[in-house]
Amino acid sequence: MNAANRFTLHSEKDVTPIDGPAPRQQSLRDHVEQAMSAYFSELDGQPASDLYQLVLEQVEAPLLSAVMHYTQRNQSRAAEMLGLNRGTLRKKLKQYNLL
Repeated sequence: MNAANRFTLHSEKDVTPIDGPAPRQQSLRDHVEQAMSAYFSELDGQPASDLYQLVLEQVEAPLLSAVMHYTQRNQSRAAEMLGLNRGTLRKKLKQYNLL
């Protein structure tokens, strides 16, 4: 929706255009950066290990779940969307108990 089409509804008869640009959608990258900043803040100087594996596990499971939902559990379509072969997808689905 662009700024020209956005309005505030005060009552059924009182419609006012909203000034300013439409709110910017945050990119996935922005979300990840915010999540990592929050994670490091919570560490409060404590050491972290296996961070790469932790992030992969935290991101991969919901990614697989969302893609499977989007494709209505069609593994061939999901594998194609993810750029994986179907066997690799099945292995990952089993790994996260999504199969």
